[in-house]
Amino acid sequence: MECAIQRMLEEAPYNVHLFIKDPNTNHYFIQEKLHAVFSSASLIKVPILLGVLRYLERYHQDVHQEIRIAPEEWVDYSVISEQRIERSTIYELLVWMIITSDNAATNVLIDFIGMEFLNHYFRQIGLRQTKLQRKMMDFEKLERGIDNLTSANDMAHLFSRIYQQDLLPKQFSKLTIDILSRQRVHESLKRYLVDDVKMAHKTGGLETVEHDVGIVYNGSNDYLIGVFITEVTNNEYAKQLIGRISKSAYEHLVKRKG
Repeated sequence: MECAIQRMLEEAPYNVHLFIKDPNTNHYFIQEKLHAVFSSASLIKVPILLGVLRYLERYHQDVHQEIRIAPEEWVDYSVISEQRIERSTIYELLVWMIITSDNAATNVLIDFIGMEFLNHYFRQIGLRQTKLQRKMMDFEKLERGIDNLTSANDMAHLFSRIYQQDLLPKQFSKLTIDILSRQRVHESLKRYLVDDVKMAHKTGGLETVEHDVGIVYNGSNDYLIGVFITEVTNNEYAKQLIGRISKSAYEHLVKRKG
């Protein structure tokens, strides 16, 4: 596996950060550019999911409570906006934020608990390079170089703790995995897997980045995988590269042990 993936990295026209990790032993099967910081794109929505649930736990609030969505929060590429929804439960917003990467839902949740709370929570759970600095679709800030950031190391740490279910109360830990497992965007890590694989994951993409990270469940052979590609000029090619790396890992860690 290592040799095959290293060849892919050597031939890749882009900058590739990645990890493949055993969540039970914390052993890295392979790692590349773990500590380099890059634009998180929609990966930032995973720690936001956890941060919102932590906020509800701390202040004894109900995940099914309704909150208002102002029409000015509607943005493009959002099922919330498509439906012109003006009230929604926090639960529904969390689900849409992850499974369709809904930007309107994300922005409403950021406003609900605040960037300061979220960034403090990120640091509290050990994310050293993950920072929320702008809302989704805020291209004005993005043009000024103000972006949301993370690293492969932070994502490896985050998904390890999601897997271990040690960040939140049991019901919220299970809810986190349930929502991530209902992901509807499967153009990268699952791209070339023919088996019906259970994967709790999240994608992220902008014009110059393409990411996918998550947990692959397969009984005793569970593993974590994250592939993060920067300096992208062809997003479709980048998704294909993530798919090839993912297939190589799956065939080595699952098929050969099966």
